[in-house]
Order: sequence, then structure tokens, then C-alpha cells
Amino acid sequence: MKILVVEDEPKLASFVKKGLEEQSCQVDVAYDGQMGRNMALSNSYDVIILDVNLPKLNGFDVVQSIRQEKNQTPVLMLTAMGSVDDKLTGFESGADDYLVKPFEFRELMARLRALTKRSTENGIQANVLKVADLELDLNEKIARRDSRRIELTAKEFGLLEYLMRNRGRVVSRIDIAEKVWDIHFDTGTNVIDVYVNFLRKKIDKDFPQKLIHTVIGMGYMLKDE
Repeated sequence: MKILVVEDEPKLASFVKKGLEEQSCQVDVAYDGQMGRNMALSNSYDVIILDVNLPKLNGFDVVQSIRQEKNQTPVLMLTAMGSVDDKLTGFESGADDYLVKPFEFRELMARLRALTKRSTENGIQANVLKVADLELDLNEKIARRDSRRIELTAKEFGLLEYLMRNRGRVVSRIDIAEKVWDIHFDTGTNVIDVYVNFLRKKIDKDFPQKLIHTVIGMGYMLKDE
């Protein structure tokens, strides 16, 4: 793997670089967000490891900026900022995974391998999910209903993909939190319901056939009635 590490703490950057090189990875290091953004856009990497609190440009802005340039390199946020809100911000910015410091190096490697494997597989095979007249192109990250393109945020796309992969099955809020947000569900938050409503407005509102259904007391189901 060729990896870009964007980390302003020299000791941690050196530790991660050394560990990755011991796993036969090729590693570049950037020590501020602006440098990281420039390197990400001017070089080809298999994955980017990105801190949040960075000089010049924070990690959220970095990943959002490279996504705006149509760069789909997998991004792993590696940060001490571990609240649910922080994770949601990271995913909404366009990150693919989120690992909180302090961390175990073997978990970092497992997540990096999973990200690159997913990226490689998506690049090799056409991958389109279909339910009724709804299509989700996993390679191009595009949703269409009745041939009409629907603009989705990164998290809305991830939520719709999860619902479509589980078509006809009830998925709980806990399932969604763990599989889409990679967080433990906090019963005091309605973030899952909020995002399902966002998705409903885009996927179902302008169409007579509704695909996203609420199963009271249990969760949500996407099905073609």
C-alpha cells in the first residue's frame, strides 16, 4: 500500500510511518492540512490517514476539499476527537472510517486493509444495487430513481446502501449506528431518525411508491411493495 499520513505531531507521525513501513507500505508524511491536501491531490495513494486538529487546514476541511476535487481515495480519520458529533462531522466531510486515539496498531492495519480491499473491489466490478426503480451505483457513488439523479451526502449514501443491502429486512437504530456510523448507539440521540427523514425526502417524497418504511418500535425497512 502507498499511504499518506497527515499528522502534525512528529513523534506520532514517526511511529505510524515506521509501523507501516515494517508492513511493507510506502509512506509519505505531511505535517499540516494544507500540505496534506496538496499531496493528496498531486499523488496517487491507496489510503490517507488524516488527523483532525492540524495547522493551516483542519482534517474535516482537508477531506471535504479533496472530495470536491473528485478524489475518492479512502480516508481514515485518526484523532483524539471521539465524540459522536465529531464522528458524524468526519463522515459528513467524506471520511470512510474513523479511529480514535489512543489506538492499537494492529487495529489500524486491519482497518487500512479493509478500506483498500473495498476500494479495489469497487474499482474492478460494476456494482449497482436496485430496488424497484431505485438504483445505487457504488462505483460512481450516484443514486437514481426513475432515471432521475438524486444528490446525496456521503452519510446519506452510506445509509441508503445499508438499507438496500438489507432490503425486506427490519434494521434497528442500533444496527444502523454500528454499521453505517461505526458508533455505539446513544438512546438519547435522534440522529438516525433525522438522517432517515433526510433520505425519505430525497428518495420517496416525489414518488407515489414509498420504499422506506418505519416499523414502529423496531426500526426501518426498505422494500418494494
